[in-house]
Amino acid sequence: MFDGYDSCSEDTSSSSSSEESEEEVAPLPSSLPIIKNNGQVYTYPDGKSGMATCEMCGMVGVRDAFYSKTKRFCSVSCSRSYSSNSKKASILARLQGKPPTKKAKVLQKQPLVAKLAAYAQYQATLQNQAKTKAGNSAISVEGFSWGNYINSNSFIAAPVTCFKHAPMGTCWGDISENVRIEVPNTDCSLPTKVFWIAGIIKLAGYNALLRYEGFENDSSLDFWCNICGSDIHPVGWCAASGKPLVPPRTVQHKYTNWKAFLVKRLTGAKTLPPDFSQKVSESMQYPFKPCMRVEVVDKRHLCRTRVAVVESVIGGRLRLVYEESEDRTDDFWCHMHSPLIHHIGWSRSIGHRFKRSDITKKQDGHFDTPPHLFAKVKEVDQSGEWFKEGMKLEAIDPLNLSTICVATIRKVLADGFLMIGIDGSEAADGSDWFCYHATSPSIFPVGFCEINMIELTPPRGTPSRYKYSVFSLALFLYGLLIFNTALIFVVCVFIHNMCEYE
Repeated sequence: MFDGYDSCSEDTSSSSSSEESEEEVAPLPSSLPIIKNNGQVYTYPDGKSGMATCEMCGMVGVRDAFYSKTKRFCSVSCSRSYSSNSKKASILARLQGKPPTKKAKVLQKQPLVAKLAAYAQYQATLQNQAKTKAGNSAISVEGFSWGNYINSNSFIAAPVTCFKHAPMGTCWGDISENVRIEVPNTDCSLPTKVFWIAGIIKLAGYNALLRYEGFENDSSLDFWCNICGSDIHPVGWCAASGKPLVPPRTVQHKYTNWKAFLVKRLTGAKTLPPDFSQKVSESMQYPFKPCMRVEVVDKRHLCRTRVAVVESVIGGRLRLVYEESEDRTDDFWCHMHSPLIHHIGWSRSIGHRFKRSDITKKQDGHFDTPPHLFAKVKEVDQSGEWFKEGMKLEAIDPLNLSTICVATIRKVLADGFLMIGIDGSEAADGSDWFCYHATSPSIFPVGFCEINMIELTPPRGTPSRYKYSVFSLALFLYGLLIFNTALIFVVCVFIHNMCEYE
């Protein structure tokens, strides 16, 4: 499961199979031999394959899963980055404390099976480690507490209102510090659940640091909770629902008339809107539903799309399972507003490559996603000069977002879409081309890196003369000044001689 990136897995370009001839992925073996090295777990899919170390990032993994014939890199991204690095010889030495080894045997190919097998075993190991930690420590089940992390480092979290695409992003309203709410009273010995009023001390996204009323400046029982939880209510909810308000046992002795205390404390105070829980529920309803069919980028071939089915919707993120996956494990995670997904028929409408499914009939319950659920494409004016095949440009490598590369427009599609390839590292069949829209902020005209003094990644095998610096730009301007001065001098001499001749 590729959870956590809206992007494609980095094993997308390792295969060179054509669109018409596809190799099916063999099922993973039920039991896989494991080797432990430096505390990390690696898997040998056949019990015989060796390990390899990436000469770019230092990652150790199954050798057959590595990229290229020499198996020097873990992915095409690392291969491209390595070619643009001015300190190639020292990268692996820094990581391992020894020079890189280039003499290695090329074993029998089975890269996809190896990589998927290793990943599956790695995920299982992480889950087992998480369960072990949960049983042996007082830390939460997830192993991480945002509240403790924020408090101990005095960090500030981005407010919910900054995320218009997230639940409650547009209706968070005036929720801020000092807002009062009714929450369960955990400092109580009664057998039934009772509530008490607490004030928000600090906000961190949906989470809030709360302090029970009556504790004044005492932070001993402060606690973090999620404001969108089902046990969080506006002041007055207990009275309307017939629930008791019971002061915490720690401060119960401080006042004899708690009712008068609350009236004084709550006069003029803010609380949650009465329909807050309803708004939370509505904001977590998404237009995408399970069993909807979409076209999504093929994570093994960025140059084309495939049909996938929405398996689940969590927080606006879709777990998509490719339609041909019989065991429902060939999946892909992305946000519902991601540019990687489109309505059924999109590829044909603009001329994009598409892998036809072996399934000729829709499965029961599956249906095409309505086109209006997808973001509208920006209209572009193509009346004047426009992109043409073979034109050069500078583009961000989608497999290595920190690099801008020399690139070529390989195909001009409809509606302003372009197929782009990275110069010097393209597959022969174009399987690693990627689709950008003409309005994408990831493509630039030739010279963009130079005027902004950004390092441009040249085609593999070419000199690194594309690295621009303040010195080179200053030298260019100085040379231009000298040339113009000389030209003016020559013109003046010529005019003077003409005058004397007359």
